[in-house]
Amino acid sequence: MHRHRAARPPGPDQFVNTQAVQEIRCRLHEINRHFESVAVVSGFPEIWRSHFPEATSVQDDETLALEESGHDLVIHAMALHWANDPVGQLVQCRRALVSDGLMVAAFFGGGTLAELRTSIMEAELSLRGGASPRVAPMGEVRDLGGLLQRAGFTRPVADRVKLDLSYSSMASLMRDLRSLGETNALASRSTAFSTRTLFEEASKIYARNFSDDQGRLHATLELIFLTGWAPIPDQRQPGSAMMKSEGILKNRRMDSN
Repeated sequence: MHRHRAARPPGPDQFVNTQAVQEIRCRLHEINRHFESVAVVSGFPEIWRSHFPEATSVQDDETLALEESGHDLVIHAMALHWANDPVGQLVQCRRALVSDGLMVAAFFGGGTLAELRTSIMEAELSLRGGASPRVAPMGEVRDLGGLLQRAGFTRPVADRVKLDLSYSSMASLMRDLRSLGETNALASRSTAFSTRTLFEEASKIYARNFSDDQGRLHATLELIFLTGWAPIPDQRQPGSAMMKSEGILKNRRMDSN
């Protein structure tokens, strides 16, 4: 429902996807390789198709409609933070790659909306004596690289980009989130109606703790990028070079004796 409401041709309200596209293109530019069979997994295929027109568009369902060993590049585009089984999504991407194919994933990380989360939580604790889940759990970059290894990728790399945004009010920030389709869809979210008093209190807390000298509110978005390669049969395993070096040193010690 949230995505259907947000789906529209690319516009200024899709700045996050545009930023993710630019970051992915930079990473691909650094790789000396031409990709001929690209697939893009996204909840907003029209947006990503405008940037990768030759790519096969795949909806980010629980089971991805990807052809096994059918692509040399799979881009998982701003959807992994919505997945019930992130590792399963990555495993499916790996299986869709040819040997030595590349997977790049972009999604929100744990630092995203820290200011908004804190403000609403404090308001709920103050008014209701407890807080309900409002933002999906998101991982930290130091832990997320391990997902690639669990999914069977080699040469895993995890990095992040932080976007520091500025808003005139908390309401304008929440309008942007709505237009991006990134509002609360957790199954465990509270079904009680959120009162105006709650958001008024949260806005006061936000302004008190996270505003600049001009009264503008800071908002952080953290984009995580995962890069991994599908293994090839004769690929050197981690530690093999060390084992070889140790063998050489051992032989040298024996010769010197």
